[in-house]
Formats: sequence, C-alpha cells, structure tokens
Amino acid sequence: MKIALVTGGSRGIGRAIVLKLAEMNYHVLINFLSGEEAARETLAMVQQMGGTGELMPFDVSAQQSIENALELWYNNNPEKYIEVLINNAGIRKDALLMWMKNEEWNDVMNTNINSIFFITRRLIKDMLINKYGRVVNVVSLSGIKGLPGQVNYSAAKAGVIGMTKALAQEVGKKNVTVNAVAPGYIKTDMTKDLDENMLKAMIPVGRFGTAAEVAEVVGFLASDKASYITGEIISVNGGIYT
Repeated sequence: MKIALVTGGSRGIGRAIVLKLAEMNYHVLINFLSGEEAARETLAMVQQMGGTGELMPFDVSAQQSIENALELWYNNNPEKYIEVLINNAGIRKDALLMWMKNEEWNDVMNTNINSIFFITRRLIKDMLINKYGRVVNVVSLSGIKGLPGQVNYSAAKAGVIGMTKALAQEVGKKNVTVNAVAPGYIKTDMTKDLDENMLKAMIPVGRFGTAAEVAEVVGFLASDKASYITGEIISVNGGIYT
C-alpha cells in the first residue's frame, strides 16, 4: 500500500490534492485540526471514488501535537512508511507591518513554516531508508513576489522556498525529490474575502484558478514521472507573475 500524507487536507486545495492522490492509488492520510465534518466529507469522497484513506487530526502549529500523531501512526503501522508528503496547511493573518501583532507573526510562522520543519524531519528519515520519497510544499505567489499586508505570510512562504531548494540537494541521491508549487489567486476559502473582479483584471488568463488545477501539478510532482525534477518552484498563477 502506497501512503501519502496531506496536511490541511480537509478542504480547498488540500481536498483537491487528497482526491488526486487517491486517484493515483495512494492511501491518503488526511490531516486537519478544526472542521472534522469537512474532513469526513473529504474521506467520503475518496471512498466514493474507490480509494482509501484515514483521518489524522493534529495541530501543525504545535511540535508536540505533530510528533505524537506521527509516532502513534508509525507504532500502529510498523511495516509501512509515508512515501509522499504534501505540506499544504497554512493560514493568513494579514496586517501592515507597523500594526502587526506578535501573535499574528508567530501564528503564521508556526503554521506555515515551523510545521514543515517538524513534519518533514520525521518523515524524511523513512524516505531515505527506503530510497524513495516525494515531498511537495505548497507555497504561494506571496512568497515569490511579496505582497503588501502579508509580511508574515510572504516571509514564511519565502522561507519554505529556501527550505525546498536546500533539502532537495541533501536527499536527491536517495531518490527523494523535494519541490514546491506556488499558487496564485485560487478560488478557496482563503481567498473568498478578496475582490475577485478587481484582481482577475490583473491576471493574463483573466480568472482565478481552481484547486483542481493546483492538485494536478502536485500530483505530477508526487509521481514517478517527475523523478528528474527536484528543488523546483512551479507557479500556478495564470501568468500574473513570472
């Protein structure tokens, strides 16, 4: 059984990635913190398409929660390992820097970058031992270009881009690839408060993207077909920034 973990997998881009990996015959571990109902809906969708999965609730912003959940899973599945890791969980707490509160900075850092360190550090060991693995980090246009009002979010996502490039060089010889996908404006809960009509005029293709379009790129990078691609940041942004 091939196993994949998707953090923040209950809805939006995470849900689309879960469904894509299930389509690729992965048993998908669906991480979530709040919104258990949405997570169960995602699992039901996986099962309806003939796939398998399970829920893995833990708080990606808390090291102990991460470590407890992963160790519990490994203790219950001693003969298995997670060969695909999709670091997708993320939050926004937008504010201009001069008014940004400490917790707005710290919460975004803990969720969007520190989580990736703790989760990837644990899972990469088994990928190296088994000489196969795929890590795909979901970053953002904000981490490449920088966006006003998102100093915290831009800094975290830019940091993950650096992590991606560095880790790819550490593990490539063991047939483990590390890449990132940088969505632009995608129709999700995270962008529902944005002015779509104004922003889409700035996008060359003239529209927001869909979560499924991001998931297709993630699925490719998680597949054997992408075995010679590592350390790359692939934008899915309709041409708004290249």
